[in-house]
Amino acid sequence: MEGDAGAGMTIRLVSLLAAVALVLVHLFVGRLRFLGCTPRSHWLSLAGGVSVAYVFVHLLPELAEGQEALREVTGDLATFAGRHVYLIALGGLAAFYGLERAATAANDRAGRADPGDTASPGVFWLHMASFALYNGLIGYLLLHREERGLRPLLLFVVAMALHFAVTDHGLRAHHRATYDRRGRWILVAAIVAGWTLGLAVALPDAAIAALLAFLGGGVILNVLKEELPEERQSRFSSFALGAAAYAALLLAL
Repeated sequence: MEGDAGAGMTIRLVSLLAAVALVLVHLFVGRLRFLGCTPRSHWLSLAGGVSVAYVFVHLLPELAEGQEALREVTGDLATFAGRHVYLIALGGLAAFYGLERAATAANDRAGRADPGDTASPGVFWLHMASFALYNGLIGYLLLHREERGLRPLLLFVVAMALHFAVTDHGLRAHHRATYDRRGRWILVAAIVAGWTLGLAVALPDAAIAALLAFLGGGVILNVLKEELPEERQSRFSSFALGAAAYAALLLAL
């Protein structure tokens, strides 16, 4: 019992340090001016590749194991009984795609014709609400995931820290000074709130599997929407290098 309590305390302490690391990404990545260049920084494309590799090589196989927990809750529902987590991942991808389309439509209605303009206040708050939930979910999952232990936590944190560098760059491009003045602090608070909630509330395994699936879909969409637009002049070689290197690391461990 004492060993289990000690291990649990260690995981909580490491998860707190991980939350602090993710907070620091939002607070300081904007100072790395070389990330804001066009063509797109090699480092951002590499970070995007790492994030996507984590989802496909580690997270989705982990979710396949968590499928049994969902099956116990939902029952054997016809032909998609074995695909609940993948449907939820698809839902996460679709949800963030819908939010991005809504933000784009709001900018168009506001007459933001010049890409250098700051996005409208409505778009800012839409982005902050959605990414605050996103960050809160990641903060919560620092303490609760399908796969327990220190190594899976570190792999998760590295992938999410690099993912935050990508999403932070995109949000700063949309909202500029408003993001630095308010937005990043909202996202920082969301990480802390999610981690704190994780200390107080432990959801059942089925709910954890669903949250991880939703997060996986969101990560895929949020990386690709930053990499694919032609005006970004993204670096495919760096994206592929990041994906291949992190995939190799995940398979080796």
